Amino acid sequence: MHISATAIICSVRSHGETGAIVRAFSADDGLLAGYVQGARGRNLRPVLIPGNVIKGEWRVRTPGQLASLVAEPLHSRAHLLSEPLAIAAIDWVTALTAATLPEAHPYPRLHSALDGMLSAIELAPAARIWAGALAQYETLLLAELGYAEEGGPDGAPVAMMAQNRERLVAHVLGERRADVMAARERLVDRLKRAVA
Repeated sequence: MHISATAIICSVRSHGETGAIVRAFSADDGLLAGYVQGARGRNLRPVLIPGNVIKGEWRVRTPGQLASLVAEPLHSRAHLLSEPLAIAAIDWVTALTAATLPEAHPYPRLHSALDGMLSAIELAPAARIWAGALAQYETLLLAELGYAEEGGPDGAPVAMMAQNRERLVAHVLGERRADVMAARERLVDRLKRAVA
């Protein structure tokens, strides 16, 4: 199997001495996992950051095997690492995406929404501008996974996120909730101060 795609990095987990397992979200192929040799080296470390966009080449020799991934940078959001609120938002939406979506199932609407939301976080001067989109992303993810709610949540972004929280934990996160929800709690605390 060989897949070549533009994708948004959603998670990077160290594996072995120098490598990492990277999960990236593409419009046509969905969430794809791959092993990146030398991921913790000087050249690849700034490329393999959640929220960055890569041109990826996934190759598998035999079915069921983890693909090897060669990643080339297309768009970096590394300059946001010094912005606590922006990076908390990026950490949350990418962690949520990586933890909930099944691999290799395309979700083009969700990919488009994630791409737009990451761009809004990067370009907007204040959280008030993108916080509503973040809450709507959670709602869209729930709907795409079959957990749409009649009418959906409404109100201020933090209130919308509070309404989504129960459904995220109950329906899509399950046992992974502790790891992923910690990123969400950091974001909500910062959002309350920024948009209150």
